[in-house]
Amino acid sequence: MLNISNLNAYYGKSHILQGVTLKVKKGEIVSLLGRNGVGRSTTIKSIMGMVKATGSIKLFDKEILGKQIHEISNLGLAYVSENRDIFPDLTVLENLELGKKTVAGQNPWDIEELFDLFPNLKNRKDVAGGALSGGEQQMLTISRSLMGNPNLIMIDEPTEGLSPQMVDKVEQLIRKIASKGVAILLIEQKLTIAFKLSNRLYIMGHGKIVYEGTSKEILKNDKVIKEWLEV
Repeated sequence: MLNISNLNAYYGKSHILQGVTLKVKKGEIVSLLGRNGVGRSTTIKSIMGMVKATGSIKLFDKEILGKQIHEISNLGLAYVSENRDIFPDLTVLENLELGKKTVAGQNPWDIEELFDLFPNLKNRKDVAGGALSGGEQQMLTISRSLMGNPNLIMIDEPTEGLSPQMVDKVEQLIRKIASKGVAILLIEQKLTIAFKLSNRLYIMGHGKIVYEGTSKEILKNDKVIKEWLEV
């Protein structure tokens, strides 16, 4: 589905991404691990066309590197940033309606289904997005991106600052997204969550992919954990 090869990106003279290569298959949950500042968010932003990069980014074998953000989005790629980008003056329902796209075929997601997952949003559907808690805003951001019927959704730090109860809700949603055949590229600082959810994981260090494997393989490799993941 998504194939990235030799991705390089710069901020000024700083070489941030140095030959990043990775892939995500249909319905797969793949996590990008690593310490802060190693290039995980830059990788996702490069895929989304938000950061200028070189190399190759193919979605369904179609080159998308160099395309505009709206073009990439229309091809079925969604991005949920760590900033919980919502329209604060619009209601929950209006935010969700804005996420809809006119696409061929039936959208596997509808508002009522998302409300079933997050009763808090249903109970507050007429409340302005800016009045929601941080956890509710995160739920709204992810839910709105699903209304666009993506084939792949990239989520940056979805559980940051959330209560344990809300973290469980996020995990539940991520599993449900994948069960519908939607691929997920996840940045998650909480290793226990990433290990629990992911089919495969890539570890980044100094702008490069330094290790690829399953949760079981990484957890058995104390050297990799100590060198690249421990804070």
